Amino acid sequence: MTESTSPWIVPSKFSVAREARSERKGHRPFCVWFTGLSGAGKSTLANLLEEELHGRGMHTYQLDGDNVRTGLCRDLGMGLDDRRENVRRLGEVARLFVDAGLVVLVSAISPLREDRQAVRERFAPGEFFEIHVSTSFEECQRRDVKGLYRAALEGRLRDFTGVDSPYEEPLTPELRIDTGVVGPEQAVRQLLAMLSL
Repeated sequence: MTESTSPWIVPSKFSVAREARSERKGHRPFCVWFTGLSGAGKSTLANLLEEELHGRGMHTYQLDGDNVRTGLCRDLGMGLDDRRENVRRLGEVARLFVDAGLVVLVSAISPLREDRQAVRERFAPGEFFEIHVSTSFEECQRRDVKGLYRAALEGRLRDFTGVDSPYEEPLTPELRIDTGVVGPEQAVRQLLAMLSL
């Protein structure tokens, strides 16, 4: 899908600025975007980080790839075009939440570099942090939390990232975490250090 170019669409201007919303929350807003293969640990890390930030009094929200596919993105399939639209929608919602003054944690495979870069460009400098959960294919396959790898390798599941659909690793993420090597507590410490918290 492309952005509307209709001359009849004129965005409204609001009296309460994003800076005021951020000030009311008492912390800076930003988006932490976890990308990686299925089973890499994206949702687990996002959840652990949210617990820590919430405990510090920060206003947070999680957008999980599977969860948004039950509502906002339920009309999308798993082919590359639909995956691109899924990432675009996630990015737009995350940007709106950051504009509202929240810390947004997104966990989504988001397989293509170009799509992740397009999301990054919708944020102000310093508001978007790309985390590559770099857990290996072999480790993700071993975990196979949802039985997806087995189904894909047996041909019962099509367009599965890492099997018959591509995954492009980030070239310069803000942080890489291999959950096959790094434990949960250490991972959270790395995330907090990256965020200067």
